[in-house]
Amino acid sequence: MSLPDPADHSPDHSPDPLAVARAALADVFGFHDFRPGQEAVVASVLSGRDTLAVMPTGAGKSLCFQLPAVIEDGLTIVVSPLIALMDDQVRALRLQGVAAGSLHSGHSREDNLETWRDATSGRLRLLYAAPERLMLDGVMDGLARVKLCRIVVDEAHCISRWGHAFRPEYLALPKLRARFPGVPVAAFTATADAPTRRDIVEVLCGGDAAEFVFGFDRPNLTIRIAEKRDPLRQVLAILDDNRGQSGIVYRLSRKSVQETAADLVKHGYNALPYHAGMPAEIRAANQDRFVSEDGIVMVATIAFGMGIDKPDVRFVVHVDLPSSVEAYYQEIGRAGRDGLPAAVTMLYGLADIAQRRRFIDQSEAPEEQRRVEHLRLNALLGVCETTECRRRALLRTFGEELEKPCGNCDVCLEPPEVVDGTVPAQKILSAILRTGSRYGAGHVIDVLTGHVNDAVAKYGHDSLPTFGVGTEFDKNGWRSVVRQLVATGVIDIDTAGYGALRLGPRGRAVLKGEETVGLRRPTTGKVKGRRRAGDSAPVASPENASLLSRLKTLRLAIAQELGVPAYTVFHDRTLIELAERRPGSLDALSSVHGVGAAKLAKFGQRFLDAIAEG
Repeated sequence: MSLPDPADHSPDHSPDPLAVARAALADVFGFHDFRPGQEAVVASVLSGRDTLAVMPTGAGKSLCFQLPAVIEDGLTIVVSPLIALMDDQVRALRLQGVAAGSLHSGHSREDNLETWRDATSGRLRLLYAAPERLMLDGVMDGLARVKLCRIVVDEAHCISRWGHAFRPEYLALPKLRARFPGVPVAAFTATADAPTRRDIVEVLCGGDAAEFVFGFDRPNLTIRIAEKRDPLRQVLAILDDNRGQSGIVYRLSRKSVQETAADLVKHGYNALPYHAGMPAEIRAANQDRFVSEDGIVMVATIAFGMGIDKPDVRFVVHVDLPSSVEAYYQEIGRAGRDGLPAAVTMLYGLADIAQRRRFIDQSEAPEEQRRVEHLRLNALLGVCETTECRRRALLRTFGEELEKPCGNCDVCLEPPEVVDGTVPAQKILSAILRTGSRYGAGHVIDVLTGHVNDAVAKYGHDSLPTFGVGTEFDKNGWRSVVRQLVATGVIDIDTAGYGALRLGPRGRAVLKGEETVGLRRPTTGKVKGRRRAGDSAPVASPENASLLSRLKTLRLAIAQELGVPAYTVFHDRTLIELAERRPGSLDALSSVHGVGAAKLAKFGQRFLDAIAEG
């Protein structure tokens, strides 16, 4: 199929841009219809209007700027903060027959020069680059000699000082608009609350843009949050539920990344570490293995993942508390990008809350920004300790209301027992005051449970009226109570005072009986990593399972020949459809989801041969 040339028509017979886009959608990308929301965004971008699109991960936001670039005559600049993201999208576009390139420090000078020559001579449709590279005078001068169709800013939330991923280099981007005032801007992100959206439109679009904010819900993700008791045991239980699948385990520190990866290897898992302190070549090799092979568990800091578009990540585990709801949402968004079931689990405890508070209090950020960061952390703690549907609580922080419980989170699947916690709360508040608000949770809990140790005896706390009054819970139970009271503002942690407990904003009212407290009854801390009952990782029917395995082997061989990740050849969804439908001709193969003209020509016959052998 050949696409109409937008430049090859008379004014009176201009083809409908959306009709041309639909033709390219099938011919180039192998998709036979838009996903929800894509068509409206594509129409806005094609109209030449400045556009902001906030779309959930996995909704196909990249296609919303790639498709217009394919059918327009000229160059689209794509600003991206991550080398991995640029390279991933460029490789995928080239496989689909689209002329695309990237400029970044990971390329040799010769490669960058060749890409630049291709861009300035009109041979490229899309040019990806980091913002700081675009700001160079020579680059700006070269772009002035090119027909620019559009400036696309991906991961646009990086421009907001209030966002969780602020990048100062993004603040220079208005220079592009000033230098090329007639060129429309299109901004895309998966995570932006209202203040961040206002920043994006004001800074990038001069205060006026068509805004599209689609639902943040990822219904294919099973969401679970559990108290951190024995992290390694809990992580192993999750991995056992997802054996043979690809996943990410997030840790906060480089040391914990190394230790956790080593522990998982000892227990028979194909686990790799990833953090910014590793040699670049080892980091890159581990990343390549993760995107190219099945069943790799990547143990990483948040330095990993933002630029990875691996569609078949079946689980994400946070062993430490993320910094905010926005950060949590973006990090779990790396699971299930193919729209198929995936499980996301967070483990957290009181020490995590104290550590996050300390990070904020000790930062050099302005006071107002620290205040906002505390509020964002509070919002995440609210999601952690909610007794209602977690998805409802999570989406509400983004201003979205879910009509009914999701049925796909731990609260919906295993509803917690909620008890009146006012009296237990008053007991622990009294113990905090009577010990002088100078001690951490461990000491206060020892007093409540009547445990005499050197510190309790030394300070005479075994003679306090609150000594031994906490018989309703064991130590683990009281730790859960303290965590819940901290999350709900009844208790506060003095981050400057070595983690001492003190009364929080609601503490006095609860102690006086002016407010009541509802608590989850403390549980065993067991955690599951399975998807919702009935959901499973994508597989072919039993009679076609062996064919699917052969198709995956062929996909990996082709990917290795081309030096690209396996999923850029075909997604699992495409291979499953091939195994189930068993097309017998190139024409039949072309109707399968994800099979565009370029891929059909490059390796369609090899897949047909593999199918015929089955």
